[in-house]
Amino acid sequence: MHAEILVNVTPQETRVAVVENGMLQELLLERSNKLGLVGNIYKGKVRRVLPGMQAAFIDIGLDRAAFLHASDIISRLDNGCDADTRQIEEILSEGQTLLVQVIKDPLGTKGARLTTQITIPSRYLVLMPEVKCMGVSSKLEDENERGRLKELVIRLTEDGDEGYIVRTAAEGVGKEALQTDINYLQKLWGIIREREMTAQPGDMVYEELNLMMRTLRDFIDDSIEKILVDSRGAYQRMCDFADKYLADLADRLEHYSGERPLFDLYNIEDEIQKSLQSKVQLKSGGYLIIDQTEAMTTIDVNTGAYVGHRNLEETIFKTNLEAAQAIARQLRLRNLGGIIILDFIDMANEEHKRQVLRAFEKCIDKDHAKCYLTDISKLGLIEMTRKRTRESLEHILCEPCPTCSGRGSVKTAQTVCYEIFREIMREARQYDADKLLILASQEVVDLLLDEESNSVAELEEFIGKPIQFQAETLYSQENYDVVLM
Repeated sequence: MHAEILVNVTPQETRVAVVENGMLQELLLERSNKLGLVGNIYKGKVRRVLPGMQAAFIDIGLDRAAFLHASDIISRLDNGCDADTRQIEEILSEGQTLLVQVIKDPLGTKGARLTTQITIPSRYLVLMPEVKCMGVSSKLEDENERGRLKELVIRLTEDGDEGYIVRTAAEGVGKEALQTDINYLQKLWGIIREREMTAQPGDMVYEELNLMMRTLRDFIDDSIEKILVDSRGAYQRMCDFADKYLADLADRLEHYSGERPLFDLYNIEDEIQKSLQSKVQLKSGGYLIIDQTEAMTTIDVNTGAYVGHRNLEETIFKTNLEAAQAIARQLRLRNLGGIIILDFIDMANEEHKRQVLRAFEKCIDKDHAKCYLTDISKLGLIEMTRKRTRESLEHILCEPCPTCSGRGSVKTAQTVCYEIFREIMREARQYDADKLLILASQEVVDLLLDEESNSVAELEEFIGKPIQFQAETLYSQENYDVVLM
């Protein structure tokens, strides 16, 4: 697989695009006025304990209190007892201070989600200073390599009290590289503990790396051939970081100095615009409809213009196979998370169902976010969850429509006309006016004076008052006012 990473840097915004085989697969954004919080460590103060929810609100210095559930509290807080077996009011009390880490950014009306299980990642390892355990990334499939790495890390850390997780990037690395990572993580944890001792409640004691450095640490593997950076200053900072911590990546970093914008060169800007649309066109002629709501995201598969060549079942099967690949890409590109319902076209053939499911599972294996999915139901649905830590692309780039209040539709001109008639009746009964002036959009006024003119004449006769109309260019189709004169 041919893969590249493109880094576009401006003073206001940093954008990272992951391109595989010439196609945009993932887009990461970070704005200078709204940096993400995931990975940051704070000295928190318990503001309120909620026994009924088995949770607590923690003050970490943000406008909104953060949320800590009992399941995210580890045993060391309560002197070695398992937190799962105790009520939260027995573990935490109001005014108590504790070290917490953000695992989910504030989303919508919800505050940040916290955990007391601190994790600090490096290139090859993840340090878990609060628990003594050893794990290996599930994406490392070679059992011999998994065993080698686990045994090696255990030997290197046998004198310590902390735990480690071996990351996918550690595949094939030797003892020296792992020892360097361990030394770095232990030194960093020592600094964090020192800061905690002097910090005030609500203070941040560790800030996660910015997007550029996180990209080098988390996204670079053997498949990435080069990293193109369009800012000389950013390129130099990334080179310095790579020289210090990731020496094997330095030769893959390149500064892009072309006149044409980097994202235009790879057609990234057009792909971003497409990712904000609900309809995704498939090459065969079929299409997807993606509907993102607060509760869940639904994805519907349709054959569209694709009519096939043999029979209906074969047409449906091929459309679903193509859709499986497209859906996996859209999940990464749009950063969709939470509950996701996939509505594939109904298949009668059980073998076709299994193949579509296997194809989809294979496609989401490349996803950095943790996914869980069910088998295809009798209704042709796949229910799945995708771990959500940061806001989706749509939530970052867009806001609810001021005209329709985020519904995705507006009332027709005719509907608004009938609402105006009812409002006129209410106003005429309540108040004594000589005449009424209706302020509305041009579309609504045109309809009132044309198709609904008979209804207006009947209404004038009924209330015994003249009605005048005035088009307002700044009014949306749903806006109107009834003025008494």
